[in-house]
Amino acid sequence: MMTYWNCGKIPTVSAPTPGKRKLRSEQHSGRKDGAARLIARAVLPTRYGVFLVYGFSGSKAGTGAIALVCGRGNRKTTPLVRIHSQCLTGDVLTSLRCDCRAQLEFALKAIGQARSGVLLYLPQEGRGIGLMNKLRAYELQDRGMDTVEANERLGFPADPRDYGFSAQVLKRLGMTTIRLLSNNPEKARQLERSGIRIIQLVPCQPRVSRVCHGYLRTKKHKMGHLLGDI
Repeated sequence: MMTYWNCGKIPTVSAPTPGKRKLRSEQHSGRKDGAARLIARAVLPTRYGVFLVYGFSGSKAGTGAIALVCGRGNRKTTPLVRIHSQCLTGDVLTSLRCDCRAQLEFALKAIGQARSGVLLYLPQEGRGIGLMNKLRAYELQDRGMDTVEANERLGFPADPRDYGFSAQVLKRLGMTTIRLLSNNPEKARQLERSGIRIIQLVPCQPRVSRVCHGYLRTKKHKMGHLLGDI
């Protein structure tokens, strides 16, 4: 179990600490047990506070996560957790077709203001179908399909993401009881099946462009996301 730090204060991560020796042993131990392996950690100052960033990998190819951690764990505080899937078009290129960047910024601000929390950033582009397939889905959406219909036309489920590895990372961080910042009940169900206790599902509904309202309506009516008036 790891210790995490107060947002806004810059912790010292020095080279000769026992933690660093442990990092090296995990990187080169060749473990095959499928558990989340800590690869690296560093201080990450952001607009929303100073976080510790941890890099984790799993035994399956392509399995990994980045954890931005804020606050100091204790039994009196339940951490606020956001699990965010990578979205190059939204997070980086500021696309208005989705609400991903708005949710990412909303989550970082909320976690930075909370007493403790973590944002897990997962390499699950396009709800797990990959960047090129996401662009193919966009092309189908330009022809009139919604996001679910486009995925299914390409031979994918509406949402094939798996959150088992996210649960492993949360356990490594000592966060087995959490408040989950999400509109997705399926995400909560998967985490609970993997041993994470969720005491509150906190809505993640930032203000977004009207451009993506159709996308959000599809998520609400076809994927069961808990969204308000869209």
